[in-house]
Amino acid sequence: MQTNSHPFHRLTPDFIMDAVESQGFHCDCRILSLNSYENRVYQVGIEEGQPLIAKFYRPGRWSDTQIVEEHDFSSELAVHELSVVAPWRNPDGASLFHFRNFRFALYPRQGGHAPEFDNLDSLQILGRMLGRMHRIGAVRPFRYRPVLDSSSFGHASVALIRERFIPKEYRESYTILTGRLLEKLERLLAAAGEIRTIRVHGDCHSGNILWRDDAPHFVDFDDSRMAPAVQDLWMMLSGDRQRKTIQLDALLEGYNEFCDFNPAELALIEPLRTLRMLHYSAWLARRWDDPAFPAAFPWFNTVHYWGEHILELREQLAALDEPPLELL
Repeated sequence: MQTNSHPFHRLTPDFIMDAVESQGFHCDCRILSLNSYENRVYQVGIEEGQPLIAKFYRPGRWSDTQIVEEHDFSSELAVHELSVVAPWRNPDGASLFHFRNFRFALYPRQGGHAPEFDNLDSLQILGRMLGRMHRIGAVRPFRYRPVLDSSSFGHASVALIRERFIPKEYRESYTILTGRLLEKLERLLAAAGEIRTIRVHGDCHSGNILWRDDAPHFVDFDDSRMAPAVQDLWMMLSGDRQRKTIQLDALLEGYNEFCDFNPAELALIEPLRTLRMLHYSAWLARRWDDPAFPAAFPWFNTVHYWGEHILELREQLAALDEPPLELL
């Protein structure tokens, strides 16, 4: 697909500044494109003020009500003095704006660096923050944003890859392997019983947490949805089983100061990791018509990539057989 055929091609510097100025700001013509693929995000210089972050939403991904619900959640957390970067609101209280068929939001700029997940003191601080966040997230559910489930993240992802992307030489292996993965995953989810879902950040990798002044600042709630609390914890664990157990203990030491963690959710870590792996490949596949994706992920959709992906899924199938992490 040609570069100029994608809707984001219209986001020229003039377009971006016109959109920001439609909300009463005066741009100073300094625009910096930030690292974002699902949406488009820019730092925009403002005359006589701090730069703003302008986020233009991918057309068709979320409805207006789903975006506003995400904004309201992060603003609710900010009202309770949690370190989250919530959207700017105009005098009428609106946070989602429309400009020439694009939807966008404006955010204050937040500096910082990625947290050190190997630092146990940092993990304890992150645990406190997540405990406070989840205590508020459990107060009421989302009405419009979806639930993280095996149907959308697992089965739909596998169907897309199998039908449209996997090379012929790997199709049979992929079909058999993902069938076993999904079957085992469903058994583990059923064995875990009724696990409460709450409003969560949904994508707590290091790129969405900015560390500054000895505190984490959570950004980008774009993937926020209803999910088990452990969804916001497991991505901070790495290394061998012993190391993960030590990291988990540090996280939960802080977490339990503000919110009680249900140990039964530990059985969901590997199923959730499996769903993320399947969903990630499908996400790249669904966005392959966006010129930014082939440029940023040139290794995707090659024979080598699919061979490596199948090897990773085989390793994950074995990981699903291992007992869950246990609390110290």
